Amino acid sequence: MFDRIKNAIGKLVHGLGEKLRTRELKESELDETLEEFKISLVEGDVALDVAERVAEEIKRSLLGRRIDRSIDIEGIVREAFRRVLEESYPEFKTDIFSKALEACRQAKRPYVIVFFGVNGVGKTTSIAKVAYAYKQRGITPVIVAADTFRAGAQEQLVEHARRLGVPVVRAKYGSDPAAVAYDAVTFASRRGYCAVLVDTAGRMHTEQDLMDELRKIVRVIEPDLRVLVVDSLTGNDAVEQARTFNDRVGIDAFILTKTDADVKGGTALSIIVETGKPVLFVGTGQRYEDLEEFSLDWLLGRLLSKS
Repeated sequence: MFDRIKNAIGKLVHGLGEKLRTRELKESELDETLEEFKISLVEGDVALDVAERVAEEIKRSLLGRRIDRSIDIEGIVREAFRRVLEESYPEFKTDIFSKALEACRQAKRPYVIVFFGVNGVGKTTSIAKVAYAYKQRGITPVIVAADTFRAGAQEQLVEHARRLGVPVVRAKYGSDPAAVAYDAVTFASRRGYCAVLVDTAGRMHTEQDLMDELRKIVRVIEPDLRVLVVDSLTGNDAVEQARTFNDRVGIDAFILTKTDADVKGGTALSIIVETGKPVLFVGTGQRYEDLEEFSLDWLLGRLLSKS
């Protein structure tokens, strides 16, 4: 996982460490080393702006350093990444589990999450994983098959619901997705369910008519959370998807899928810094339990780990 960036960091740490233990680095020499590092980050799907900000933080920490045999280069690099991330990352992240329990305790309508994403990102599987996570905490959610467009989409979700033992609301193909979602929220409210997870049809972020359909769903059900599911293997295209969905529909948070197969690692970095939105979870495999809660420590630990 994230081998490309880990290797770039390892090379930087080793090279700078060897030099700083024998002599003071000149600014031109440091610039040359960091330029190579930036190129490696960009090759690892880190947005150029993000790579430049990280390199500048490292330079600020190292420039003018005297010979120091005990200098912790890796710690300096870690803190440079952390500072850049923390500048953009929200201080507080929504806890979807406590929010659902709170809705039940206060006898309010259920906590409603709607999921968006382009075709093939693993959105439906991610919804099933979130439903599993709810079940593990003693909360049974209602899953909504509001993808009334793609053949087989509802059957896939129904099968997940059967395996998980959770109710699913569906309608005929061709039905109005907003009406399906509205009926599901009404059903869940009357039956006392705490959470509703709404699946929508996958679509490209450039398809205006389908984006209008998502806006209608949001307008009709007024979800508590709008989650964009993003494939971490798509690199900088994921950032463009995020910007477009946020501009046209509004996004509150992300789920990153397929991180276990991501040998680069730049998508998570870029999407956080470029959008300022939190990542709720990362998908790390095909099983229902292969969904990890995201944190900056989670990301930094994997970027700087040696394994």
